[in-house]
Amino acid sequence: MVNSRTKGAGGERELAHELSRVLNCKARRGQQFSGSPDSPDIVTDLDGIHIECKRVERLQLYDALKQSGRDAGPDEVPVVMHRKNREKWVVIVELDRLPELAEKIVRQSANAVGVF
Repeated sequence: MVNSRTKGAGGERELAHELSRVLNCKARRGQQFSGSPDSPDIVTDLDGIHIECKRVERLQLYDALKQSGRDAGPDEVPVVMHRKNREKWVVIVELDRLPELAEKIVRQSANAVGVF
């Protein structure tokens, strides 16, 4: 049986890999480098997005969104990324913040390939 801390760390590594693959960005676990409990779960080169990684079977959705919102900076969109066993990763964001999230991802993707 895997304990929750080990599962969470594995989930963060897995999510960092998937973000790199899907969004063509640099991503890594936050705490493994800084060692601070206050560091973000996932550090990326996507400016303005705060990612809360949840690798659990039963997600407390609104608690996770509140945690991401508390931890996000004033100019960051709080996002929860979740996966349970044998399922795909999902992205959870408040509907009102979805256009802002999409703009940040599109803008940075375009800059990465030199469109802008």
